[in-house]
Amino acid sequence: MTPHWLGRPLQAVLWDLDGTLIDTAGDIATALNRAFADLGLAPVPPAAVRTMIGRGAPILITRALESQGVHVHEATREALLQRFLVQYEQMQEEGALTAVAYPGAAFALETLARAGVRLACVTNKQTLLARHSLDHAGLLSKLELVVGGDTSPRRKPAPDPLWYACRTLGVPVEASLMVGDSLNDLLAARAAPMPVVCVPYGYNEGNDPRELDADAHVESLAELPALLGLAGSPDSGGT
Repeated sequence: MTPHWLGRPLQAVLWDLDGTLIDTAGDIATALNRAFADLGLAPVPPAAVRTMIGRGAPILITRALESQGVHVHEATREALLQRFLVQYEQMQEEGALTAVAYPGAAFALETLARAGVRLACVTNKQTLLARHSLDHAGLLSKLELVVGGDTSPRRKPAPDPLWYACRTLGVPVEASLMVGDSLNDLLAARAAPMPVVCVPYGYNEGNDPRELDADAHVESLAELPALLGLAGSPDSGGT
């Protein structure tokens, strides 16, 4: 059976990472606060960090500083960014990552792969960190390609990373679908252009993902194969 969207065959599905495939908010908050501690800055509450996720590490650093009312020189901002990346990598080496796949993620990836769909993760996170998180959550091997925020000149909400993924996979943009949790994902998909499906449990920079004007919403990624015309569903919501 060939997956389809509104009667058109689908050849590829592009997936956002943070807040869509896996829950990484805890790891991001830990790495951020380790970086802040390195430079003598007060920690940012993890609940607040959750609302800052979405446009990559540089914007995360800026938002975190603004939330603390801290003004720093550009050199210090860059130092914080580098410390954040180092700390994230260190967490992987320590075995301290806590990222977990959302229910239904593995089922959706496996079901679509069996149907011949090409699968890529398109994220604003640096590629190496994205691969670490996916590997820890048990999803890396289920994807053909990981496009990070350091892959294209522009991150989402620009369409460049989506175009890059399609070119690399060798599939037409018009035969692809974006799955995400944020306005960044929606805007990137619209600009590509390709359809977009959103999940309701992600970060979306602190806003309700259910309010996004996506082509469809699924409560769990386990529902996505059926939405695309593929039969079957996991017995208990998927893993």
